[in-house]
Amino acid sequence: MDHLKPGDVLRRRYEIVEVIGQGGMGCIYKAADLRLEGRFTAVKEIQPDPGGNDEGREQDRRQFQREASILARLDHPNLPKVSDFFSENDRDFLVMDFVPGFDLRQAIDQALRRGEFISESQALEWARQLTAALRYLHAQNPPVLHRDIKPANIKLTPDGLIKLVDFGLVKLLSTDDNRTITVVQGRGTALYTPLEQYGGDLGHTDVRTDLYALGATLYHLLTSTPPAEARQRFLSPRSLRDPRDINPAISDRTARAVLWAMSMHPDDRPPNVVAFTDALFGKGTLPPRRLVASGRRAELRPLHEARDSALVQGNVALAILAAALMVVALIVTVVSPAVP
Repeated sequence: MDHLKPGDVLRRRYEIVEVIGQGGMGCIYKAADLRLEGRFTAVKEIQPDPGGNDEGREQDRRQFQREASILARLDHPNLPKVSDFFSENDRDFLVMDFVPGFDLRQAIDQALRRGEFISESQALEWARQLTAALRYLHAQNPPVLHRDIKPANIKLTPDGLIKLVDFGLVKLLSTDDNRTITVVQGRGTALYTPLEQYGGDLGHTDVRTDLYALGATLYHLLTSTPPAEARQRFLSPRSLRDPRDINPAISDRTARAVLWAMSMHPDDRPPNVVAFTDALFGKGTLPPRRLVASGRRAELRPLHEARDSALVQGNVALAILAAALMVVALIVTVVSPAVP
C-alpha cells in the first residue's frame, strides 16, 4: 500500500508533514492541524489485513472504531491524548497528540557513544512515570494493556516528561472471561516480549505481560545492553546476564526488581504494577535473588542436579567399598593355610 505524501490532507483537516514511524502495522505521520494553527498531531495509519475479505475488513473496521472510542477517553499526563479517529479511502486512522523530543532508544545510543551508562537515578525517574501510566491503563474497566513497551516507544519531552506512545498494539482485557480483544493486531518486539505473548490472541496475556516488557526496557536502559529474548532464555536459561555483571553501579534492589519482572512464567512475576513499583522503590518485599528472573520452576533444576550428583557419588563410594572387600577376601584366601 502506498504511503501518504507530504502535503496530502486527510478529512480536510490533517496535512501530512512527514513520516515519523513505520512498521508492519502501518505508518505514523506528523501532520499539521489546519483548524488549529500551530498544532501538530501524530496520525497513525492502520493497514488492513491483506489476506482478509470484504466482510472481515468491515468487522475489523467496526472493532477499530469501537476500541478507538475507548482510547479517546484515556487522559493521563504520561500518555498522548487520542483526539480523533476515522476511516478514509479504505484506511483507518488514529489521531494523537504529537510528542516532541526523542525516544529512550536514542538515549541509550547517546550513552553508548559517550562510553557511559544511563544513571540509575535517571532510569528510576523514568520508571516512576512509566509505572504511573501503567497503573492508569491497568485500572481501566476493562483493563487496557499496551503490549509493546520498549525504549523506542517511550518519548522524553524537552521538559523531562515521559510519554508512553504508539497505541498500535493496545488491547482491552475483558474481565469476565479473560479474553483479550485486539484493537490492532500485533506481536510486540522480540527483545521485550514474554513467551505467553507469542501465542497470539489465545487469552494468555494479562497485566503481567506489560510488566515483563517494562522490566526488559529498564534492563536495557540500565545496562545499555539488549536483554536476551524470551525464546533464547527458554532454550538457554543462563543467557540472561545479571544486570550488575554489566553495570556494577546498579543497586541490588533495582537489579532484583528488574529480574523479578522479567521472570519467564507470569506466576513468578509481580502480580501487578503496584507490587512492582513498591519493590522497585523500596516499599515492598522482593523474592530471594535465587528465585528471580528464571522463576521457581527453573530453580528446581539445580536441586535435582545436586540430588543426582549425590546419588552418583554415593554409588561410586559403594563400588569402591565393594572392590576393597573383594581384594581383602582374595588376600585372605591366598595367605590362609589349607585345612587338612
